[in-house]
Amino acid sequence: MAAAGGEPSSHNMSDELFQNFISEVKQIEKRDSVLTSKQQIDRLLRPGASYFNLNPFEVLQIDPDATDDELKKRFRALSILVHPDKNQDDPERAQKAFEAVDKAYKLLLDPDQKKRALDVIHAGKEYVEHMVKEKKKQLKKDGKLLDVEEDDPEMFRQAVYKQTMKLFAELEIKRKEREAKDMHERKRAREEEIEAAEKAKREREWQKNFEETRDGRVDSWRTFQAKGKKSKEKKNRSFLKPPKVKMEQRE
Repeated sequence: MAAAGGEPSSHNMSDELFQNFISEVKQIEKRDSVLTSKQQIDRLLRPGASYFNLNPFEVLQIDPDATDDELKKRFRALSILVHPDKNQDDPERAQKAFEAVDKAYKLLLDPDQKKRALDVIHAGKEYVEHMVKEKKKQLKKDGKLLDVEEDDPEMFRQAVYKQTMKLFAELEIKRKEREAKDMHERKRAREEEIEAAEKAKREREWQKNFEETRDGRVDSWRTFQAKGKKSKEKKNRSFLKPPKVKMEQRE
């Protein structure tokens, strides 16, 4: 349905752009799906792979709407390509690539994880659509042609891809921050637990020593009192003695 003035509505245009985007993605997937083992390993371990590989659909080169059977077939085909046994000339890199494929597959087997990944992809697409809408709104306000670079399906695809990768990266950074915080909290709690246990141990040892040395302290106190009493009596006796008389010598 066209909008006033004979121009297509922004809703229809965004749907058309997204369908073009999906079509372009499928073409790229079809092209890349025939990469050699070495090319697939290079793709999965390229610079920035730790963030590129956060998108499981990107790792497996499969459409987000793919069925479970299609997902399983794609995993088997790709895992065989990058398996270390098939790449004995470069087993270490092949192992890392295989682990990336395996991780992506297992993630998509989990309904909750798969839904989160799909939510990120849809959020990326919605963000770009909103950005395009705002650009056109500003162009209309300025009295200019409503042409933006994202009208080109390839540019739209790239914009969605970049935004999706950015969202995945931001989520991963936040996850790592939470993980680091949780680890710090667990470490602090453990240190407090150890400190409390050591304190309790010291108190038990002190109490034990106190009990074991009680009789000795009592005996020492009694001995001290007895000595003090004898000393006092001796002092009193010496005080009562008459002074010695010095005999005078006669010439």
